[in-house]
Amino acid sequence: MAYYPVFLELKGRPCLVVGGGQVAARKVEGLLAAGARVTVVSPALDPDLAKLKSERRIAHVDRPYQRVDLKGYAVVIAATDDGATNERVAADARQSTVPVNVVDEPALCDFIVPSVVRRGDVVLAVSTGGLSPALARWLREELETYLSEDFERLAQLLAEVRSELRDRGMAVAPEAWQKAIDSGLRDLIAAGRHDEARARLLSALGVPAQART
Repeated sequence: MAYYPVFLELKGRPCLVVGGGQVAARKVEGLLAAGARVTVVSPALDPDLAKLKSERRIAHVDRPYQRVDLKGYAVVIAATDDGATNERVAADARQSTVPVNVVDEPALCDFIVPSVVRRGDVVLAVSTGGLSPALARWLREELETYLSEDFERLAQLLAEVRSELRDRGMAVAPEAWQKAIDSGLRDLIAAGRHDEARARLLSALGVPAQART
């Protein structure tokens, strides 16, 4: 399969997870991290899911899956330990035009869930197209060592300067931005020297600094 990689905006949107075990719990965690409103359909819950329910962070339908459960959801993830149930969720979802992911069954999926590294608004997603989840996890762990916490502050600085230049009616070529993000800029960010980093960035972009009020 050839997948088209996208990042979905799920903040505040209803998402359904069918299944109440450890695998379902991991999928729920990912959806909550994206700001989704999550409902779990399962007659039993893993302790982690039970805790989320007690904290009112998820809704829970305490029974086996029914087709009617799909109504109104942006996406559905089937994560039960019963293959027949997962297949039924996939078939029902496709008939209802709800995008579906079936854990560890790429052939039944409309989308697959990559391994993810998050540093604030900086997100790296790794996928092997479902061929090797182990390799995807290994790559994620490698990227975690590279993507330090400084990248979050770097992204914030770039967004701040980009917004400022827009307000000033100034356009900068993409190539200039890429050249400006060098090791010197990252070193200043890592050292917490925000103002110096901002000045270096503006200079590299060929933009005169303005006095900040």
